[in-house]
Amino acid sequence: MKRTLQIGLCLIFTFGFAQEFKALSSSNVLTYAKTFELDDTNIARQNALANNSIRSLSIDQATRIKQQHLFSHKIEVKGISNQKSSGRCWLFAGLNILRPTMIDRYDLEDFEFSQNFLFFYDKLEKSNLFLNQMILMRERDIHDRELEFLLDSPIGDGGQWNMVVDLVAKYGLVPMTAMPETFASSNTGDMNRLLRKRLRKAAAAIRSADAPAKRVAIHQKTMTDIYRILALSLGQPPQTFTWQYEDEDKKLSKIKTYTPARFRDDVVKQDLSDYIYLLQNPTKEYYQTYSISLDRDMIEKPDMSVLNLPLDAIKAQTLKAVLDDEPVWFACDVGQEHLGSDGLMVRGIYDYEALLGVDFGLSKSEQILYGESIPTHAMVFVGVDVVDKQARQWKVENSWGKDRGKDGYWLMDNAWFDQYLYGVILPKKYLDKKTLAALDKKPIVLPPWDAMYNMLRGPE
Repeated sequence: MKRTLQIGLCLIFTFGFAQEFKALSSSNVLTYAKTFELDDTNIARQNALANNSIRSLSIDQATRIKQQHLFSHKIEVKGISNQKSSGRCWLFAGLNILRPTMIDRYDLEDFEFSQNFLFFYDKLEKSNLFLNQMILMRERDIHDRELEFLLDSPIGDGGQWNMVVDLVAKYGLVPMTAMPETFASSNTGDMNRLLRKRLRKAAAAIRSADAPAKRVAIHQKTMTDIYRILALSLGQPPQTFTWQYEDEDKKLSKIKTYTPARFRDDVVKQDLSDYIYLLQNPTKEYYQTYSISLDRDMIEKPDMSVLNLPLDAIKAQTLKAVLDDEPVWFACDVGQEHLGSDGLMVRGIYDYEALLGVDFGLSKSEQILYGESIPTHAMVFVGVDVVDKQARQWKVENSWGKDRGKDGYWLMDNAWFDQYLYGVILPKKYLDKKTLAALDKKPIVLPPWDAMYNMLRGPE
């Protein structure tokens, strides 16, 4: 071991890296300490940080007080959903773009779809996808990169727009009253841990099985167990249900019985297949489509495909949709520069450089390539403030309940949009000719370990 280390160090110096190779010496540390002590303001900063968080002390009050939740155009929305301790933002945002139309069409005081209903089937489908992949990969080395990728996370809460579309198309929709939330749907940690354990047990059994019939039996027994866990944790999805509503004038509708598919077709009446995912990734070629292998939740469906566009094109087409009262699903890095107490996503709301004396600036390309920022959350644009025909700030509907943000809504300034927004979903009717033409390009298929995977894997 010692000889190996010596050889390694010799190679470093042999190939001309001697001038760059620097061990940390005691004199280095003393130099850093002296540099720190020469700045008289560091004592005050050190004292302040002894009893306060870096985040709270970095709030830029001048930037904070400038922000006003005022928008020249707002889409009428009622009520705020709450995903609680789960990674279902993609599903909440997907269903939230349907809510305004439902509320308007039936003159409702409020309405919410059952996220739990589609969440049940999402888990069931992802489990089936994983088991099928294990059968396909049963003869691969256990350290095969693609196999390791799947075993690392057999199932999770995260998802993407294609999954919303496929789930609604296959299973339909139901109102919240038909399948309400449970503790496990709002707090998914324990359930997910057990689902992963059961799926990994199945993977081990599949790789040891010496006949197709045995693998089929393992698949069926595992899916039966997965259904059992989901049904006990989330409740069983209804095959039929009754729905009655009261409009704003307190007038009651007739009670009707629906299947989930009939409710989708006869009541909701909104086609999700016409929506297109537009990506904003400056590290990849623009006006080119991309897909990532295994980025789906159903074995029979294709992987997610997206079209990468320049920032200006994304923004112009998003603005067009919002001004036409179309709620817009989007994916972003919500952990960056947001102030929850005020409902703000604003560039410069935290001035870490002023507090710590350190420059943290990265370009959008750099933050993607070096792992600083990825899409972590999905929300919905429901308004915009336009000045001189340009968007100044955006109104955002979140799924974190009414106690976070400004009664559940957030303000995103234009600079934050530019830096941390990564994708939007738009109906084709809002796309310009150049964008529509690019949709015909054959997607470049990337492996799940490509940096693009973090752009497409789905917020969680």
